[in-house]
Amino acid sequence: MDQTLVFDVDLIRRYDKSGPRYTSYPTAVQFHSGFAAAEYRAQAERSTRERPQGPLSLYFHIPFCDTVCFYCGCNKIVTKNRARTLPYLEHLCKEIALQGALYGRERPVTQLHWGGGTPTFLNQEQMRGLMAATRTHFKLLDNDEGEYSIEIDPREAEPSTIALLRELGFNRLSMGVQDFDPKVQQAVNRIQSEEQTFLILNAAREQGFKSISLDLIYGLPHQSVQSFAQTLEKVIAAGPDRLSVFNYAHMPELFKTQRQINAEDLPSAAEKLAILQYTIERLNRAGYVYIGMDHFAKPHDELAVAQREGTLYRNFQGYSTHAECDLVGLGVTSIGMVGDCYAQNSREIDDYYARLDQGQLPILRGVELSADDKLRREVITQLICHFELNYAKINAQFGIAFNDYFAAEREELRILETDGLIRLDERGIYVLPAGRLLIRNVCMVFDRYLREQKGQRFSKVI
Repeated sequence: MDQTLVFDVDLIRRYDKSGPRYTSYPTAVQFHSGFAAAEYRAQAERSTRERPQGPLSLYFHIPFCDTVCFYCGCNKIVTKNRARTLPYLEHLCKEIALQGALYGRERPVTQLHWGGGTPTFLNQEQMRGLMAATRTHFKLLDNDEGEYSIEIDPREAEPSTIALLRELGFNRLSMGVQDFDPKVQQAVNRIQSEEQTFLILNAAREQGFKSISLDLIYGLPHQSVQSFAQTLEKVIAAGPDRLSVFNYAHMPELFKTQRQINAEDLPSAAEKLAILQYTIERLNRAGYVYIGMDHFAKPHDELAVAQREGTLYRNFQGYSTHAECDLVGLGVTSIGMVGDCYAQNSREIDDYYARLDQGQLPILRGVELSADDKLRREVITQLICHFELNYAKINAQFGIAFNDYFAAEREELRILETDGLIRLDERGIYVLPAGRLLIRNVCMVFDRYLREQKGQRFSKVI
């Protein structure tokens, strides 16, 4: 497929409104407490009954951080008391046993991810113990063919940490960089040297990690095109397989830690847009392919390959090559996607502990997908992953006539076509190079809940 991108400033300014990131459809806004442990259990048991050897994806949330990054909107526990990990791991192992009993030992775990927080907040003995508990209750792969990944804070890791993670079966990692500029780091309370970062990156290469990803953020205090370009050059020279370049959404009314950021120090909207434009053009010259939604990859990377081959997928961990998996969320606030449902664990640590102490799955809320939800999810997934949609495939898969079912949406699509975001013909929808940065806008046309429930709060698309 054509993976080119065109940066149209006027088009972006006109369409830069708030909208979901579509790591799920329906989005988490639609989760409700009427869906809880019993409903989740029924979905898990039905999935395993229908696919007794169907692959699984496991996500573990490790919420602890030693210091707080002011920009962060993640669910986290900021503490310097390492002993707080002990009750958490004890309860996480209880949940692993409960979840493992639902799926049995015949379903292979082809994808596994530790996220946070800071997973490497755990010491090496704890990491060994957590993986051993997982192996006791789930069928982990021993052939290094799975996609086993972990998020790394270079300030919380040593080369020996990376060696242990490789020994435990991890073969992919991502690291937060955000920006190397000392003034920016000071403003967001993330002091991280280049030496720390590249020491861990090189250790991962030496240990044979298959894919290394670095995260950058644009729109932070004191950033400019010139300053961000310096960070970008250092990152490109290091040659990670993937890059995520995230837009900083300043929403202090929602995230208390962001109140520590002086809004007057943030770059202007025009400067922020210029940073993004420069970044895209520079990464393109460096040989990176735009995957979508802030993600770039080298042409050989499995994400770029999957996109070209039409097998790319998107879930709560972002872009993925494992569309066929049931995703089991483990740990406080984790979200799973099993069968025809999404399910989220308790968001408060005490409630998470209490439910597990009573022998219950710690499911707080979720949603069971309707036939319409599944149809719209597939439409959004095809567009956000592949920048095109084939009507005939959707019609055959869901037994509909696309143009009739989406008659109202077709009117909105014609507006996007007139503005140069997409092209329509009798076969399908094609997102044009100038519309790919605005793919969220295209997907929003098919979001029934967004249409019906005005006033939902999301970040800006750019």
